[in-house]
Amino acid sequence: MKRLFIAFAAALLFISCNQNKPSEQKTVAEKPVAKKTQKDSIEAVGLKALKALKEKDYSGFASCFHPVDGVRFSPYGFIDPTHKHVLAKDFLEAIDKNWTLTWGHFDGSGEAIKMKVKPYIDRFIYNADYLNAEKKSYDEFIGQGNTINNLKESYPQLHFTEYYFKGFEEKYKGLDWTSLRFVFKKHENAYFLVAVIHDQWTV
Repeated sequence: MKRLFIAFAAALLFISCNQNKPSEQKTVAEKPVAKKTQKDSIEAVGLKALKALKEKDYSGFASCFHPVDGVRFSPYGFIDPTHKHVLAKDFLEAIDKNWTLTWGHFDGSGEAIKMKVKPYIDRFIYNADYLNAEKKSYDEFIGQGNTINNLKESYPQLHFTEYYFKGFEEKYKGLDWTSLRFVFKKHENAYFLVAVIHDQWTV
């Protein structure tokens, strides 16, 4: 009799467990899966580039460069076709061999910007903590100075992000604002940088 009772209890437990499984599986199956948008993908690449710049991980930053087109670097908001344009391997080689490159021209004096890569990054790319920027935007401009901003004319139909600080010292009344813009282009189902543009107030 005791054995019969144990067998009956075991059968009830088995039936109960199997009745619960479908509902549990149904709950899991019904959970919505968030789909990654184009904006999400682009902003993720921008975040990766900013983290690499902050950590001075130049190989990590170069891994974000477009494999075919490379990256054009613009020291100010106006993009000139003569501004420095490099592939990732050339960028890293310039750092490794400590080359001095010509990046464009200084605002005001018009003198050539001849700098090694790391000092250029500190002055004209990651000159502020853009990873923790005051404002960030996608396909919208924030910083507006007196330099012509020709990003959309230079890169029509491409997407961009901007990272912006309104200024740091009250005495300058906002004239020390600064921003960094990344322009992205798709290659084999992934997005890469094709332009890195620093902007600020110019004379």
